[in-house]
Amino acid sequence: MVRAIEWIDDRVRILDQSRLPHEVSYIDCSHHGMVVDAIKTLKIRGAPAIGIAAAMGIALSARGLKADSFEGFMDALQPVMDEMLSSRPTAVNIRWAVERMKGLLQRNRERPVEELKGLLIEEAKAVLEEDIEVNKAIGLWGAQFIRDGDTVLTHCNAGALATGGYGTATAPILMAVEQGKEVRVIADETRPVLQGARLTAWELMQAGVPVTLITDNSAGALMRSGEIDLCIVGTDRTARNGDVANKIGTYSVAVLARENDVPFYVAAPLSSIDFTIPSGELIPIEERPPEEVTHLGGHPVAPEGVMVINRAFDVTPARYVTAIITERGAFRPRDIKRLARKGVNLTELRVKP
Repeated sequence: MVRAIEWIDDRVRILDQSRLPHEVSYIDCSHHGMVVDAIKTLKIRGAPAIGIAAAMGIALSARGLKADSFEGFMDALQPVMDEMLSSRPTAVNIRWAVERMKGLLQRNRERPVEELKGLLIEEAKAVLEEDIEVNKAIGLWGAQFIRDGDTVLTHCNAGALATGGYGTATAPILMAVEQGKEVRVIADETRPVLQGARLTAWELMQAGVPVTLITDNSAGALMRSGEIDLCIVGTDRTARNGDVANKIGTYSVAVLARENDVPFYVAAPLSSIDFTIPSGELIPIEERPPEEVTHLGGHPVAPEGVMVINRAFDVTPARYVTAIITERGAFRPRDIKRLARKGVNLTELRVKP
């Protein structure tokens, strides 16, 4: 299993995804600033993975802090948490991880500072291991929507590289293969930084899953000719009403899927669902450097000085989403808000194949 991030010997080891697929190399982060930089520069990316990175970066920074009291410790750690929160604004998992680490500290505020440092490290490791189990559960719930012989289209990379391991959008595919189903994957290239071409295709080939690479603008034609049976994508943040923010181009895929009667599924751990916002209109959309569009592999592919719009994400309205697959089951977008309530009968809400 590919590991995008690990805690090894008091270091945060990150697989440098900016060098894939041609070079497999790792970054050993000795302080939180290296983790922040890795998040900003897409050396590590994917909502669950950067949530794990944020938790580990906080734990890493805490090791070197000197404080005599809980209040002093929290004051010293707050700027680190703020840096993590500002590293990438769209994915909610970073905020989720920061709040989890803060909650741990608040629950143990009477303990000595040195004990708190150890607790943060153990919690960061737990975030990683729990994510892997969550992904496997998503795989089990999602595999039921994949039939033997199906071809699945996926956009961007929501595999093991984007998570602690196993993936979100790829989890149902991997689980279906483990169940003995023949499954073929079509990965679109995902401009501008080619996560589908560089990462998803590489990752699935490593796992022995048949994968075919297409240009982004081929998806509609393949759907129309009946060569795609269903779509499964990930999400960086899902609103309470089921609107989904994912890599730019996801909205286009969803509209094409609706036009061609192709089911469109979103694989989303509960940590990627933001129950605090009512709709996707309130999700902040990250704007990335223009060089990602004007250059390819460091080489210019556009006229110098051309104006560029480079939004990293778009929002797919809930009406285009067939179901959202979580670790607790698959649900219609309109029912997502009910997952935040206690005592809800999930069996009645779950979508069946």
